[in-house]
Amino acid sequence: AALLARGLSSTRVNWADPSVDWTQFQCAVFRTTWDYFDQRDVFCEWLDAVSNKTRLCNDVSLIHWNMDKHYLRDLEINEIPVIPSVFVEQGSQISLHDVLADHGWNEAIIKPCISGGARHTYRLNRASIATVEPIINALISEESFLLQPFQSSVLEDGEDTLMLFNGVVTHAVRKKPKAGDFRVQDDHGGSVETFTPTAAHIDLAERAMAACHIAPHYGRVDMVRDNEGNLAVMELELIEPELWLRNHPSAATLFAGAIEAMIGQ
Repeated sequence: AALLARGLSSTRVNWADPSVDWTQFQCAVFRTTWDYFDQRDVFCEWLDAVSNKTRLCNDVSLIHWNMDKHYLRDLEINEIPVIPSVFVEQGSQISLHDVLADHGWNEAIIKPCISGGARHTYRLNRASIATVEPIINALISEESFLLQPFQSSVLEDGEDTLMLFNGVVTHAVRKKPKAGDFRVQDDHGGSVETFTPTAAHIDLAERAMAACHIAPHYGRVDMVRDNEGNLAVMELELIEPELWLRNHPSAATLFAGAIEAMIGQ
């Protein structure tokens, strides 16, 4: 409705549908491509092909960059506080026990660098490494992994998620795991509640977006209180973020405005 109010029509299509003529669109906006990480090579080929047929929102280089959680290194270089990360590269060997010991971590989270929906995401401690390590070793030949210290605040306070359009925060939600779990996704029983971000939340979210090599037209910043009590970025979502527009309908107008502005550039 917000797009129609600006004279822009829209339709939902499957990115993987070979019958879609992408040249008929002024732009393509990523919304629920929640299967791309299960067929990432095919998706990357499609990205490069479709970017020659229509404009992408967000920019194709941002999509490639944001797909792989190695982007957290770039944020850190740009002085954005992020959760400490150890990258376990594809084809490598690693002792999870040694990594935890070397960094003084009692608990950690390990997950694929290209993933979503908590796919192959495991919480581990020094006692459970023997169970998790064979699973990771079987997968490491196919993909890289990210190892981070577990942030205990997630269990009580969850993750704070801020939505931004053209770099400006509009609204936020707080995602919490169900009792006995650490995953905040609703697929795993997590819940969502309205959240009023503090000035510190807004500052971090807007600085994180500004640190991208190309300004995103829209996106989401997920953050937590780290184990020292400071706000730190967990992830940027620039490809297919759930934006909870139903929680803040006026943000849809800003989203439509961002799309219109992109088309007019």
